[in-house]
Amino acid sequence: MDELSVQREDLAQVIRLALSEQNEDVRLFVARLVRKYRNSDPKLAEQLDLFLQTKSATKSRSPLRKASKREAPVEEVLPIDDESRLSLIKVFHDEPDRETPLMSESLEDILNQLIEERRQIDRLLAAGLEPTRSAIFVGPPGVGKTLTARWIAAQLRVPFYTLDLTAVMSSFLGRSGSNLRAALDFAKRGPCVLLLDEIDAIAKKRSDDSDIGELKRLVTVILQEVDDWQASGLLLAATNHPELIDPAIWRRFDLNINFDLPEPHSIKEALKRFLGPDYAMFSSWIDVLIFAFEGQSFSDIERTIQRFRRALVLGICTDSELIEEFIQGRVSGMEHKLRIELAVKLAEKSSMSQHAISNSTGVSRDTIRKHSNQHKA
Repeated sequence: MDELSVQREDLAQVIRLALSEQNEDVRLFVARLVRKYRNSDPKLAEQLDLFLQTKSATKSRSPLRKASKREAPVEEVLPIDDESRLSLIKVFHDEPDRETPLMSESLEDILNQLIEERRQIDRLLAAGLEPTRSAIFVGPPGVGKTLTARWIAAQLRVPFYTLDLTAVMSSFLGRSGSNLRAALDFAKRGPCVLLLDEIDAIAKKRSDDSDIGELKRLVTVILQEVDDWQASGLLLAATNHPELIDPAIWRRFDLNINFDLPEPHSIKEALKRFLGPDYAMFSSWIDVLIFAFEGQSFSDIERTIQRFRRALVLGICTDSELIEEFIQGRVSGMEHKLRIELAVKLAEKSSMSQHAISNSTGVSRDTIRKHSNQHKA
């Protein structure tokens, strides 16, 4: 099939979804087209991406339309711990236009299918299939596991519940298991997304002799609940320490989804989002920042960028001074080879003098000149 025929089919699919008023499906399909045409037709991909960003930035201003799509949540009687009187579950009701978390393309594909399975659950059931009922999000802190779980609930237009471990872990022997069951029973009353955050705290390996029997009983409760989880709800768990989790837990959950530290392309998208209207001011530093931020999480990047913006607003220092200070802090843990690469990028992409670059990176000016010339050659 030639390229023109493929584009005609894509256009027909967009029109079909638009006429069916499947707005979110249109957005997801156009996002796929951006990736599809990024290499073969970059101008088209860029234009489509611009449309997507404009749509995301435009919030619905019609209260009647929003009310027709989602009714105000009814007041819920939450389960509590009898000892502390704390709620065992935290509840969030978010609108579908909640900002999409930053994520890689491969992760986006997995999550889009997870959402689509829920939207077309009747179609799956008619084919004798069930949607994914449970998944574990695995990754270091700050990569967006909790934000993503909350975003999924918003896309599905269902409540987002998260387990409060502080309240669940009762000081009374045997109460923690009862608390956990009460929280899970509450979530099973209707469609929702329930997140068991930091599941490694309550689902440790039962072979770990350092843990009391109470925690081992919690693992048994979780295993039973995951097996019995209803298809109408989505059970999610998140962990920063997968090595601590009991092996039986991994076998019970339908999916294990990895959240990795952002790659250069994702770092650039994060910089665009976090810098906002100040992006143009830092445009000459973007390549340097992408390199310097490698190995850091989205939350690390956001904290640093927000500090930059506050300093600029207050007139504390210039963008050049901010970048130099940041680089000096980052190079302390870098290998010498990476320091050289960063120094060359600064020489090529910024207006910093070689003397200032040498002071910031610890790379001699002779080395900077040598590698810069090699790079140009």
